[in-house]
Amino acid sequence: MKRVASVIGLPEANREAYEAYHSAVWPEVLDRLAASHVHNYSIYRFGELLFSYFEYTGDDYDADMAAIAADEPTRRWWAVQEPLQRPLDTRADGEWWQEIPEVFHTD
Repeated sequence: MKRVASVIGLPEANREAYEAYHSAVWPEVLDRLAASHVHNYSIYRFGELLFSYFEYTGDDYDADMAAIAADEPTRRWWAVQEPLQRPLDTRADGEWWQEIPEVFHTD
């Protein structure tokens, strides 16, 4: 299993809309995540930052992430969500959410 954590900005003015959308994520988006072996996906808010965490249980992470990115309902979902978010200047090329390293884990 691969654990993935990421962070992105969320301007205060967009908080209500973002949280409203995430109280009822589109079923097609959730189905695609499950089909791509993404489980225990959580998003937390701290001030103007969002922190996400998920567990990947597949055997080809890059292919599964590409399948998510190519999925039309997911692309429509992202088109609604991305204007609400503020990517961090420190993110890597090609990243929207900045992936952050794990420094501790216990079972």
